[in-house]
Amino acid sequence: MGKPALSDVILELHVPNFEEVKDFYGRLGFKAVWEQEPDGFKGYLVMKRRNAILCFWGGNDEIYNHPYFKKFPKNMKRGYAVETVIFVENIETYYEKVKRFAKVVEELTLQPWGNKDFRIEDPFGFYLRISEPYNTLYAEKGS
Repeated sequence: MGKPALSDVILELHVPNFEEVKDFYGRLGFKAVWEQEPDGFKGYLVMKRRNAILCFWGGNDEIYNHPYFKKFPKNMKRGYAVETVIFVENIETYYEKVKRFAKVVEELTLQPWGNKDFRIEDPFGFYLRISEPYNTLYAEKGS
């Protein structure tokens, strides 16, 4: 067994199709670290970009039978009321690349707190904020 991840919290997104995940998140710069192919019931996929780790569960239509998530309509946007933040260097160049293939929800903007970011939606409806790096622990203006 390898070293533990560098975080006490891991984000796990439930999705019906790993191929779409690998294509979309691959274009964002994520690489598959390991994958358990869906075996008729479920699979698992872990992707990494620099220090960011995203996990994906399911990989087929069986995700709609999950004990908790099956309470909601299949066509409900995934991740409603959740924002996943991904830090990137050279955000202007990254934005020009990403806007060619992703659904941009909010264009690249200098925010009141002094950092540039933009927002996109992944193929499943998850809301992603792409931001210049900053220390979230000390993000108050003037700190």
